[in-house]
Amino acid sequence: MQLMSGRNAAGGGLRERKKRATRAALAEAAVRLAAEHGVEKVTVEAISAAAGVSVRTFFNYFDTRDDAFVAVDSDAHVRVRRSVLDAPAALSPLDAVREAIRTELAEAEQRHELWRLHAEVLRAAPHLLVRRISAHMADETELAEAVAERIRARSGAPARRSASAAASAASATSATSATEEERRAALDLYPRLLAAVATTAVRVSLEHWCARQDELSFPDVFQEAFSLLAAGLPAPPVR
Repeated sequence: MQLMSGRNAAGGGLRERKKRATRAALAEAAVRLAAEHGVEKVTVEAISAAAGVSVRTFFNYFDTRDDAFVAVDSDAHVRVRRSVLDAPAALSPLDAVREAIRTELAEAEQRHELWRLHAEVLRAAPHLLVRRISAHMADETELAEAVAERIRARSGAPARRSASAAASAASATSATSATEEERRAALDLYPRLLAAVATTAVRVSLEHWCARQDELSFPDVFQEAFSLLAAGLPAPPVR
């Protein structure tokens, strides 16, 4: 998986870029070690050594060992959200989301090995898969909020306080799952549906491409998936 894209490297000051690079290196080291030896045999010490940092540095970035296994490209949703909000006003919500994700995945075809290893690690460790699904749901909610904000801006409706901010203010000590539920409940159907369909399209595109790498390029599969969505999923021609 793409851990440090050109956009990652370009954003923020030198200190922030170094932090992102260190976090990315730790996450990649964790995944590669887990794929080779199994999750339960991987220690924080081994991950730190593979990334070339101290154990103390590891805990500057992650609270637990398991956090590193699910942190691959963990800030991608932030970049996608910003791209959706900054996309040209003439683009439809679907096209804005498509372009944001396409840009984020531009290097995926070159980094497919890590994508594959990460998927294998999650499948072999159900407790990590549960954590990744929870993170995925949070990312999907944030994408839906960005779509909703974009729609309000295009319609000229007054900006309103984000659901996430409202939920946080209402109950700073509430559980993460409850907060996510409140945020989703505050959204209209269209943003939630678009975010869910888009993230599913990315997953299916990756799975389809991984099984046919000798025949297809990932950008072509991704583009076809979103073109089918934009066309309303017409039935394929009979062959």
